Amino acid sequence: MTVVSAAVIGISLVVAPAPDTRATVTTIIQSIQRADYEGDRAALKRLHGELARFVDDKELASRVRYWRGFAMWRRALNGFNESVDRSELAEDLTKCVEDFRGALERDPGFVDAKGGAASCLVNHSSLLMRSDNARAREFFQQSADFLKDALATAPDNPRLLWVQGANQFYTAPERGGGQGLAIATYQRGLELAQRQKARVIDPLEPTWGEPELLMNLAFANLNKANRDVAAAERHAEQALALVPYWHYVRDILLPQIRKAKGAL
Repeated sequence: MTVVSAAVIGISLVVAPAPDTRATVTTIIQSIQRADYEGDRAALKRLHGELARFVDDKELASRVRYWRGFAMWRRALNGFNESVDRSELAEDLTKCVEDFRGALERDPGFVDAKGGAASCLVNHSSLLMRSDNARAREFFQQSADFLKDALATAPDNPRLLWVQGANQFYTAPERGGGQGLAIATYQRGLELAQRQKARVIDPLEPTWGEPELLMNLAFANLNKANRDVAAAERHAEQALALVPYWHYVRDILLPQIRKAKGAL
């Protein structure tokens, strides 16, 4: 077989550059975060699948696996606000833990993946309490271990504090929790998130937190024993100022707050 040079026959061959993997992954991540806020569970599942082709990328694998876990995590959390079958929620929570564990296999010190796994496991534990107490306890302990380890390394990570505050809100004071303690944790996390947001960070790194902490402050002030509806409304409006298209805050939480305000 004779190989003919393109230059010999006067043809100009233009070799297309390789796709910019980092830019593609970043765009998918941005879509995942928007779908989470919009409560678009179908999009979260689709975008989880779109990241699959990048899970073995030498440079990006740990972050790709984190964001796949994030997509399933938020698909489950949004599902708790809807009439989603418990088995479907459990499937999403199982997948998110698998993805976060995959991220940790590539980067054992990735504290945000530990925090995500902790949240998915504790939520899965709550689903199992009535049907499989032994497995529920196992998941609860795994969650506690993940979060304890992450906080020991990064006590000022606002996303870890978001997870910790939720645990504290539903834990009795005699067991190390309490509603007041949870609100203090959220407040500290919010201050840290606001301080950190001005830093220039790789878009593949998790930087979310400020809107979520405002949302949980709104929820906690509405649902604590001695509710503070004014504080709840203020925090919800601040969250919406940051993310105007946030379905849960705009369409569910804020109407609940205003209904409570009207009942005063």
